[in-house]
Amino acid sequence: MLRPTQIAIPTLVRVKDGALDRLGVYLARGGHRKAAVLVSKGLVPPLPDRLGRGLREAAVTPVAWVEVADNDLESAARLFADLPKGATAVVGAGGGKALDMAKYVGFLGRLPYYAVPTSLSNDGFCSPQSSLTVRGKRRSLPAALPFGVVIDTAVCRDAPQLLILSGVGDLVAKFTAVRDWKLAFHAVGEPVDDFAALMSDGAVHSFLGHPTLDSEGIRLLAMALMMNGVAMEVCGSSRPASGSEHLISHALDAASARPRPHGLQVGVASYLVSVLQGENTDRIAGLFDATGFWDAIAADPFSRAEWLAAVRAAPSVKEGFYTVLSSRDVMPEAERILLHDTYLARCFR
Repeated sequence: MLRPTQIAIPTLVRVKDGALDRLGVYLARGGHRKAAVLVSKGLVPPLPDRLGRGLREAAVTPVAWVEVADNDLESAARLFADLPKGATAVVGAGGGKALDMAKYVGFLGRLPYYAVPTSLSNDGFCSPQSSLTVRGKRRSLPAALPFGVVIDTAVCRDAPQLLILSGVGDLVAKFTAVRDWKLAFHAVGEPVDDFAALMSDGAVHSFLGHPTLDSEGIRLLAMALMMNGVAMEVCGSSRPASGSEHLISHALDAASARPRPHGLQVGVASYLVSVLQGENTDRIAGLFDATGFWDAIAADPFSRAEWLAAVRAAPSVKEGFYTVLSSRDVMPEAERILLHDTYLARCFR
């Protein structure tokens, strides 16, 4: 039974060059003169200075300024407990750990949360969960979508290319995730929220129309990843954005000697899964060609043995989560694909 669709979505969205410097203006317009700011530890200069200057120029006081290095639940609880009473908003700026911590602190305090990612490595900046470490294990805990999303496209364009390509990899996962969702409907009767599936599919196609890493491509990538987060909120699950490709990545995180950035693993897994599903393979391969994704992976190949072990372990990662990996014994196919596929052959050693 699908739930009634009544959701909260980002109210303020700014995706443009120079948006970082205007964060104070956006907060002030919302009546927020005192904000708790959580930034990634070691955030590349001069980004912290620009952030602070923009707040001062708009007469917004950072009543807390915390550098985030860890994203464990205990630290999030302490930050919430120490949240100054005058704060009317929470800002997360930088990478995933700071954004997840700020999102969760805002959720606990029932305060508007402003997401300010400085790279586009995945869709987590606008998802309804916070990825935190609980007793040494990574968990996705319920949270709320950001009230505001502020993405400086110039800052994200200048981020390390591997982080941008990681975002591309996480984006194409929506092809295989939605296909897995529909397979689950036919196999076990799991309901599909058609609007959420359409949102996810449409987000990928918007970037496919301009698959570059220039200013326009970065803008489209940012918007597409944001819409994927909203799609998860629409249906109340991760199904529009996460399928068997994410299970493989989670298995790699647990067992690999050197796990790679989430989106790089997910992107390669999406291509592999698309072959198993028999859909979208050419689209994914073409997008990876256009953006240089394949070349980046080939420059630092994965371990084929680790990947085969991850594919074997993936169906048990999330109990009751039906995907193409549940439909049959895919191991003979996966081994053949990893060995002989034209694209994947150079991505493994």
